[in-house]
Amino acid sequence: MNVLGIETSCDETGVAVYDTELGLLADALHSQVDLHAMYGGVVPEIASRDHIRCLLPLIEQVLGDAGIDRPDAIAYTAGPGLIGALMVGGGLANGLGLAWGCPVVPVHHMEGHLLAPMLEDEPPAYPFLALLVSGGHTMLIAVRGLGDYDLLGTTLDDAVGEAFDKTAILLGLGYPGGPALAALAEEGDDAAFKLPRPMLHRPSLDFSFSGLKTAVMLLVSKARDDGSFIGQRADIAASFQRAAVDTLVGKALQAAKREGLERIVVAGGVGANKLLRKEVAERFDGQVYYPRMAFCTDNGAMIAVAGALRLTDAH
Repeated sequence: MNVLGIETSCDETGVAVYDTELGLLADALHSQVDLHAMYGGVVPEIASRDHIRCLLPLIEQVLGDAGIDRPDAIAYTAGPGLIGALMVGGGLANGLGLAWGCPVVPVHHMEGHLLAPMLEDEPPAYPFLALLVSGGHTMLIAVRGLGDYDLLGTTLDDAVGEAFDKTAILLGLGYPGGPALAALAEEGDDAAFKLPRPMLHRPSLDFSFSGLKTAVMLLVSKARDDGSFIGQRADIAASFQRAAVDTLVGKALQAAKREGLERIVVAGGVGANKLLRKEVAERFDGQVYYPRMAFCTDNGAMIAVAGALRLTDAH
């Protein structure tokens, strides 16, 4: 069975075809970064209109690359996300399902990220701990099986990706801020400034990044006042990234130990961060799994494989 996956939750139009026997047959991704860069963030109306413009041509392209006329089923992102963008993908998915007479499966966006490592040659076995980190979410989830999820902790304020983006703005970096900040951090000393690791030593597995963001804001303000800002930008970026990663990894290790889990999956857009990947791999005694870099950010392949697993599990 092959499944067409459609992802339109935010500013990337992702389409893919996944075959339950052959694996990923084709995928394509259109990014809207250039459209939103001048505004410093995603403009929902612009995002929706660009999904309308790009989605059908991408579907035609991916079906052609996969060598099929129509899929056996369709999976689409049903939320969370920008409501207008989600309506574009959901409307087209259901319309095509009606025209082609095939089942249509709504997929939760975060389940797509959670199951993205299933696209790899050596996917994780259940159970495992999922650290889902993105611009909108920071979550620790005990995954016992498909659909059997226990939320252990989440953010009480900013998601870690949002904290990266807001810190990038403070440092005068462009959009998207997370990758730009990570690149600048490679030039700095991550021990230059002592920044807080919020809630790291509390028994709760929840996260909070507002205090870390405020500490950076005060640091930047002081550096601007005394004229040292330009020379300290890389050190501030590196110190922030180290504090954020230490917090994420520390909480993940606490959760894995508490739940007795020997496997960790790191997924979501921030899962592409090199320091986060390195620290989890070095500090965790068990097995660590990641999606390939291309499937950390929003993409159609993760939606296609999630839909395929849902359909095969139901039969």
